[in-house]
Amino acid sequence: MIAVRAGEIDRLGDLFERHHGPLYGFFVRLTGDRTTSEDLVQLVFYRILKYRHTYRDEGKFSAWIYHLARKVAADHFRRSNAGPAPTDPVDLQAIPDQAPHAADRAVASDDTSRLHAALATLDPGQREVLVLSRFQHLRHEEIARLLDTSVGAVKVRAHRALKDLRDAYFKLTREPAV
Repeated sequence: MIAVRAGEIDRLGDLFERHHGPLYGFFVRLTGDRTTSEDLVQLVFYRILKYRHTYRDEGKFSAWIYHLARKVAADHFRRSNAGPAPTDPVDLQAIPDQAPHAADRAVASDDTSRLHAALATLDPGQREVLVLSRFQHLRHEEIARLLDTSVGAVKVRAHRALKDLRDAYFKLTREPAV
């Protein structure tokens, strides 16, 4: 990113190759729409190019790119005046997520389908915290900076969202949550 900021625009392709998959997974989980998610990823990279001069080499680049992604998602939801819509869990199984071990867990099974269906029942704020922490592997400190809140608040939100996800999952399996 430092090279892109310095004017080596062709290096943006390297960033795209490295980060478009996880960003796409992030947007699909937020919006529930594959086509829209592709467009939103493109907008993030457009904004990277447009706002490259604002990048400071402080912290992780992934935190900065998710900061841009959150703004793109907020703009999208504001324009469409609709929140994320639940999707068919079967569609979510095929979404590429290049995070380290998410692909291993994303097997075609009933459990995965139930997990995605349960995730779709969470409110957008809970879903966002879980996607950032569990699927995109951002640390609580990075999420706190993104959400402009304290680390403790992020931990509480993540804990409550995980509990609600667990309850929704077990409700779908008709097994009591223990």
